[in-house]
Amino acid sequence: MLERLFAELGPWNWIVLGLLLMILEVTAPGIFFLWFGIAALIVGGFVILLGEAFPFGWQVQVILFLVLSLIAVFIGRKLVGATDAESDEPLLNRRGEQLIGQIVTLEEATVNGRGRARVGDSLWRVTGPDLAAGTPVKIVGIDQGTLRVEAL
Repeated sequence: MLERLFAELGPWNWIVLGLLLMILEVTAPGIFFLWFGIAALIVGGFVILLGEAFPFGWQVQVILFLVLSLIAVFIGRKLVGATDAESDEPLLNRRGEQLIGQIVTLEEATVNGRGRARVGDSLWRVTGPDLAAGTPVKIVGIDQGTLRVEAL
């Protein structure tokens, strides 16, 4: 059935697929379907330009589409994707890093380098020198959700 569909539509199946993917991009934005649409249009263009000179069957056209899709996605991500724009609040979703430099009080004594400190209304695990409960400490870093502290 798939072979019959490809044979009947010829190169226009790629053009139609490319346009449908681009329309889908407009209705579901995210700059994802665009690259697949471009790849389908390129394959359709190759098949139309080469016509009967295109020596391969629909299987090679599909492989060409997949390869061009990957290339288009990689190029698209470089052009549009991951921008490293500076933020006015670079630590917005990094609560632990926001705490660095603050002075807090140990809620539980640090024994063998481990204890707990109250930061606002929550308790955080801390690592640092052995100190008694109630000792003020300065947060100097964070390591996998555990605050590193040192005595004042």
